[in-house]
This record gives sequence, C-alpha cells and structure tokens, in this order.
Amino acid sequence: MRTDAKVVHLKAAPEQKQTSAAGRLPVALISVRDKAAQQLRLALQTLFDNADDSLFEIADRATSNAEQNAFFEAMRDLRMKRRGIERSFLQQVFESFSKLNQYEIGKPAPQEASFESLALVQNDELEESVAIDTMVAKVMSRASQPLSHLTTRMNVLVSKKLDDKNTPLGPQQLCQYFLEACRSLGVEIKVKLIILKLFERYVLTDLEQLYAEANQVLVAANVLPELQSAQPRRSSRPATSGNSLSRSGAEFSEPSSYVDSGVQEAFGSLQALLSELRGSALPARNLPSDAIPISSNDLMRLLSHLQSRAPLQVDEFDLQGQLEQLLHRVSTRSGKSRVVGEVDEDVINLVSMLFEFILDDRTLPDSFKALIGRLQIPVLKVAVLDKTFFSRGSHPARRLLNEIASAAMGWADQDEVQRDSLYQKIEQIVARLLNDFVDDPAIFSELLADFLAFTGDERRRSELLEQRTRDAEEGRARAEMARQEVEHALNQRLLGKTLPEVVVRLLQEAWSKVLLLTCLKHGTQSEQWQAALATMDDLIWSVAPHEDLESRAQLLELVPSLLKNLREGLVSAAFDPFSTSDFFTRLEALHVQTLQQLNQPTKPAPAGELLDHSDTAAEQKLELPPREDIANEAASQAMVEVNEEIVLLAPGETREHEPEINLDDNDEALTQVDNLRVGSWVEFQEDEEHKLRCKLAAVIKPTGKYIFVNRTGMKVLEKTRMGLAIEFRRDAIRLLNDALLFDRALESVIGNLRSLKNNNGR
Repeated sequence: MRTDAKVVHLKAAPEQKQTSAAGRLPVALISVRDKAAQQLRLALQTLFDNADDSLFEIADRATSNAEQNAFFEAMRDLRMKRRGIERSFLQQVFESFSKLNQYEIGKPAPQEASFESLALVQNDELEESVAIDTMVAKVMSRASQPLSHLTTRMNVLVSKKLDDKNTPLGPQQLCQYFLEACRSLGVEIKVKLIILKLFERYVLTDLEQLYAEANQVLVAANVLPELQSAQPRRSSRPATSGNSLSRSGAEFSEPSSYVDSGVQEAFGSLQALLSELRGSALPARNLPSDAIPISSNDLMRLLSHLQSRAPLQVDEFDLQGQLEQLLHRVSTRSGKSRVVGEVDEDVINLVSMLFEFILDDRTLPDSFKALIGRLQIPVLKVAVLDKTFFSRGSHPARRLLNEIASAAMGWADQDEVQRDSLYQKIEQIVARLLNDFVDDPAIFSELLADFLAFTGDERRRSELLEQRTRDAEEGRARAEMARQEVEHALNQRLLGKTLPEVVVRLLQEAWSKVLLLTCLKHGTQSEQWQAALATMDDLIWSVAPHEDLESRAQLLELVPSLLKNLREGLVSAAFDPFSTSDFFTRLEALHVQTLQQLNQPTKPAPAGELLDHSDTAAEQKLELPPREDIANEAASQAMVEVNEEIVLLAPGETREHEPEINLDDNDEALTQVDNLRVGSWVEFQEDEEHKLRCKLAAVIKPTGKYIFVNRTGMKVLEKTRMGLAIEFRRDAIRLLNDALLFDRALESVIGNLRSLKNNNGR
C-alpha cells in the first residue's frame, strides 16, 4: 500500500506552477518584460566587462598585499561566476512578472521588528543596506514620475497590488535581485560595495530610459494613455552601458578610461612577470650583438604571411618556429640580424600560453578546439596592435572567443559536423578572419555582432523548446503524483478484500480515471474529490453481503443516486460507452441478486406467524421479479480477492524503482547533486567511447526528477537524486566550467607565471 508521504507531496504540486503563469500575462506586459530583460542583460554584461578594469585599478592602489590579493580574488570569483549571476538575476526578473497574476496563499505575516532583532544585524549587512537605500534614493530622485506611471499602468493589467517598492522593475527590487544573485560570491564587504557601485553605474543609471520605453509600450496598447510623462534625460555615459532597449550588439565604443595608464599597467604587470622568469623558468633572449628589432608593422606583415599559409591542423603548426625561419631568411637577405622586439615577443609568448590552455581545455569539444586553434595568428595580431586586449574584458576579439566557446558548450563531438549550423557558422568566422583580417581589428566587432545575432536566434529557439520541456515534465509530475494519490485511495479500499470481479474492474479501469481527472482538476482537498471517493465507497458497500432488513431499505434508497453518480463520472472521463453499458448490466444483476437474498427469510417461521404477519411480509417483499437473463448474469459473477497492490501506469510507462542504496545525508555524492544548479552543463560518460553533454533544465520537486536537455532544448536524460549520486560516486559525471574561456585561460597563465616566480624565489 502507498505510504502517506507520497500523498503529502501532491498537495504541494500546485506551488511548482510558476512558469506557466507568465502565459496569462497580457501581451503588452510580456513585451515590457522581454524588452526590459534585454536591456538589463546588456547592462549586466557591460558591468562584468568593466569589473576587471575597475577592480584591477583599485588593487593597484592597495596599501597591502593582503588587500591587493582580496581584489585579485574578487576578480577571479566574478569571472568564474558571472554567467551564474546574470542567469539568476534575469530568472528573478521573469519570476517576479510570472507572479503578478498569482494570489499568494498562506504567506506568513512579517514579524514586527524588535530592538533585540535589530541588534543582531551585522555591520556588513548594515553597510549593504545603507548602500542600497542610497542607490534607490538616487534613482527615485530622477525617475520617480515614469516609475509611478509604469506602476499605475501595471496595476490596471494585473491582480496583484503593486507599488513603487514591489513592482518587478523598481530599483528596490532590482537591487534585491542582484544581491540575491551575488550570494555565491565569497568577497568581503569592501569588495561587495564596489560591485554594488558598479551595478548602480551600469544598470541603475539607465532606469529612467527603461521606464520611459516601458510606458510607451503600454501607451501603445492603450493602457492609461492620458498619463503624460516627461521625456527622460539621456545618460551621458558611453554607449557600452546598453542604455537603450534597441541597442545593437555591434556597438563597441569604449570609455576613454580604457586607454589610460591603468590598462597599460595591466600589460606591464604581465611583462614584469615574464621578465623576472626569463633566463630561469623561461628561455633567455640570446641575441647576436648586431641584432636589430623589427617594428611591430614588420611583425604584422610576417604574421599575415604565415596566416595565409596556416595549415588546417593546428597541432602540426609551430608558430614561433615558423616565425624564426622567416626572420632568418630576412636576416640572410638583408645581411643584418633581425629579431622580434622584446615587447612583441612578450605578446607572442602570452598568446601562445593562452592557446595552449585553450587547446588543453576539457570543456571545449575537440572539434571546436581545432577551429579555435586556427585563430591563434589573428588573435596574436590583435594583441600586437592593441595591448588592452589582455586587460579589457569587453574587447571584441576576447568576446568573440568567449561567445564561440559558450555556444559550443553543449555541442557533442558525435554530431554531424557538415549538417550542424553552429559548426558551419564558426567555420565561416574562422575562414573570414584568416582570409580578410590584415590590420583592422574592426572586423572582430563586425563578426561578433553577426555571431551574437545568430546565437540569439538559436538561444531563443532552444529556450522555447526547453520551456516546453519543463512544462511537459511538470505536467507529468502532477499526473504521476495524482496517479499515486488514486492508487493509495484504491488500495486502501480494495486491498485484502474479496469482491465481484466486475466491481474491481470498474474501479480499477474506469473509476480510477474519474478520480485521476478530479485530482488533477480540483485537488484532494476539494468537494469533488470527496464526492468521487464517496461514490466508490457506496459502490463497494452496495455489493457487499447484507443480512438485515435495514440494509435492504438503505440499499433501495442508495442505488438510484449511486448509478446516477457513476454514469455522470464515467461520462465526464469520456470512458468507452460500450464498456460502460456492459458494466452497468453486470452491476444491475448484482444489485438484484443482493435484494433477492434480503427478501428470503434466513430460517422457517411458524405457521401462525406467517398468517399473523402475512401483510407485513408482503410489504417487505421486493416488487422486482428477476428477469431470467439478469438472474443468469448474477449467477455467473466471479469473485476475486485483491491481494496485490494496484499500480496505475500511463500508456508505455514503466515505474522505475529507486536504486537500493543508502547514503548518509552528508555524503559527498549527495552534496555534489545538491550543488547542481539549473542551467549547469555536465558531461555523462555513457560508456568507454560515448559521452553525453547536457544541461540541467529543471528539478521537478514533487517527483525529485532531474531533467537534462541538449543544446537545442530537447530532453535527453532524466535522473533521480539518488541516481545522480551513484553517477557521481563512480565518476561518470563531470561538471563543465561555463566561465568565460579566454578569462579562464588568462587567469591560468597568470597563475602559472606567479607560481613559477614563487618557486624560483625559494
């Protein structure tokens, strides 16, 4: 018999229905949400692109090594977690919209603040709170009118009462979304306040424009057009902040701060590391006495020559060796020893180290390693032209590499390369750079904008299919929990009992469908559910043996309403009418047989009693003479004992049993499972030859199922929590690092150089 624990989960199932509510939002409000999310996403990207520069400059002015290391660690943490923060922030924006037409039931009332509770607020939290209050006040000082108008218009469209503090796009809510998204950052309050300042600069600064455009969308939908808002003041900040909803991905104008001394110092720090290691961990520059360094322009021409002759297989190409051969030929021809200048040689070494990391990276599929490896010379040329390439996260060449790697995350090597649109697109980009890039880095901006448009279309399609997959799985979960609820109700009433076969079949094959639909539609706390259970109880009682005359009267009164309820239930469930007719014919025979048995005296009565009470006996006798066919039908009814649990399965479904393994709650494998987050990419080792890359799309809480999809959004795998733990224990799952590829490569190179420096200093 099913345990009560399985019944309880079903009651919580409606709480999972968060994503579907967005479908009930008015079209105009969906448009506001999507356009605002697009602007916020671009603004967040700009924030993170600039975070490295800001933190690096602050770290450079640090007064101690510990303080400087704290900022460097913060830079690393931000780079590793930026995608998760962006995803969490936007997810909260979408969820806040999805709840606008939902009533919050059972929400506990906020506790009144006491002096004791206020005293518990930590200093860090207090500083954080003060910073947010200040940021919100600044936004309200310049954008209170458009925000108020937006809130008023939204209140016309949704059932939830909104004000400027709890509206989804209000500054208070956006700050809370960002704080919640940044919970995973292991940084101290000083660094967190700097990150909040960046959020104010790159996200909150443009809210006035966002509110104005959102109001325009609602006015176009004829929502309170009489409300007139003043035109927003245009932000004086550079275009990189993404201050327009229609901002194109092709815009890459950078603030003047990017070309200041701080950026040059970033490359200078790398040069200093290389200089200290040269001659010890790195080869020394053994130059002839008459060596003459070539100019950067001459180096660009040599690299272009090599670029036009680069082979398809990067592992067969030694860039530095080929460059030395060219220089040797030039030296022989001119009669003078020509060498690469020290600065340019440092650039060559750094780019070589970066590509060594990229080609060894396990996250990047092998097929894409071959493509990206062919970009080494174009990337080297960009770095020679522009040293900010190493320090500027928003550099178009860096972003292009990062976007390519990000798009390739879910690609499987066994995919058909020639038919895969993503592979073909990246192949076109590589070919374009190798053929057309000479010395104008603007081509990277052009290709980046084109690639972002391409991946944007693919992402929208995959997100749509992914959402459909989630909705379908949530529907399956609700149906599964409802089936378990129905199984519990059936087994509770039938298990261990002996009943006519027709009744058992009626309940298991037909009435179970009525119960299932009632449970899904109305829930187990509804009157409809209780009525369906009562009908089932009445049916079972009506075919049970009865020997007293009181039961006869009760049965006579019950049968008409019972048959009516049964017919209405089966019709509502669209049960087969022919099977329904057969059931009722057999059921009628059973009821007639039961009533006839009640009319027969259990023992002979004395003759006097028969005479004295003949009138009473006549009154008690049933006035339904049995037809011969009904009598024969009743006589042929088989009795069955229900001695096995009833299990209801959907067509083609099998009920998988949980693996028989007991793990402690603090087991490392279970901890790894619990640390998985929706959106995480993983690689399953299916067998010795085949691997499956997929993304965790949803965790269906009522059933505990983990749903994985491929890069197109199609479901490819379903696991339980325990099943995943077993996979982790046998090392069959590998988490894929979705941090930015180039940033990881640069971090690795810097870390290796520092490690070599420390080892040599011992």
